[in-house]
Amino acid sequence: MDDEKILLKIESLVDEEEGLPEEETPEDAQRLVHLEETLDQCWDLLRRRRALREFGQDPDVATVGDADTAKYY
Repeated sequence: MDDEKILLKIESLVDEEEGLPEEETPEDAQRLVHLEETLDQCWDLLRRRRALREFGQDPDVATVGDADTAKYY
C-alpha cells in the first residue's frame, strides 16, 4: 500500500469515527475501539514508510505493526 492509499484509508476511518453517534451502543463502542486501533496501525505504517524512504531504503518493505505495538506511537 502506498502513502496516498494509507492517507485515504486514514481519512475514511476518521470520517467513520466522526459519524458514530454520541450516545453509543455497545456495538458502537466496540467499533470505535477497532477504528482507533486501525488508525494507530495506519499512522504507524505511514511513519515506517517515511523513515525507510528517508534513509534511502524501499518503503514498500514496511509492514503493518500489531495493534498493541502501534498504539504506543
